[in-house]
Parts: sequence; structure tokens; C-alpha cells
Amino acid sequence: MGDRAAAGDRRKALRRGRISEYLAAIYLMLKGYRIVALRYRTKLGEIDIIARKRNLAIFVEVKARRDHMGAINAVSPTAQNRIKAASDLWLARQRDYAVLSQCYDIVAIRPGRLPRHFPNAF
Repeated sequence: MGDRAAAGDRRKALRRGRISEYLAAIYLMLKGYRIVALRYRTKLGEIDIIARKRNLAIFVEVKARRDHMGAINAVSPTAQNRIKAASDLWLARQRDYAVLSQCYDIVAIRPGRLPRHFPNAF
């Protein structure tokens, strides 16, 4: 019975994560960003959201937590390195890579609250 409960918990966490990513993407679009990828996967890692605003490529990690600091602290140095490595692969495939600047943001999703965007979080 424990395996079944654990599988159910994993499904709930995946569903909550996907909903959080969609909420974050909508929030960023309302702020004027163009979403170019959701859950971008590479052999080096995954990026939750890739957005663009003019010549800026924004690589966003989305974290659903009870408080903002919990969301920020949940992005470990290992996760940051994985996101940066995956972003390098994405950038290399862009025709206009030479003119693109990049930044790494976090969007915190809290229950019953608007998302909070932390630009240049790492």
C-alpha cells in the first residue's frame, strides 16, 4: 500500500508543478514577456520556462512553496548549474544568439497569492 500512496503523492506533486508553471507563464506574459518554451528538456537538464523580451532571454525556474524565501532557497547551486548548462544548449540553437543577453529568474507560486517574480535570482 505504501508504493501506491507514494505514486499518488508523486502524481499530485507533478500536477501541482505543471499548474504552477502555467500560472507563472501567464503571469510573465501579463508582464510583457513572450514565452518561447515550457519544460524545455535537454540531456543536461530541464528549464521550466524560457521567455524573451526583445534581446533578453530569460530562463525561469518555478517553485511552489509556502513563502518566497522557501522558493528561492529551493533552487540549489546544483539546480542552478543544471539550468545554466541547459540554457547554453538552447542559446547555441538560436539564430540571434550573438545579440542575446540572458538572465536567470525564479517565479515563486504561493497558495492563494499572485506569483512573485525574482529577476536575476542567480
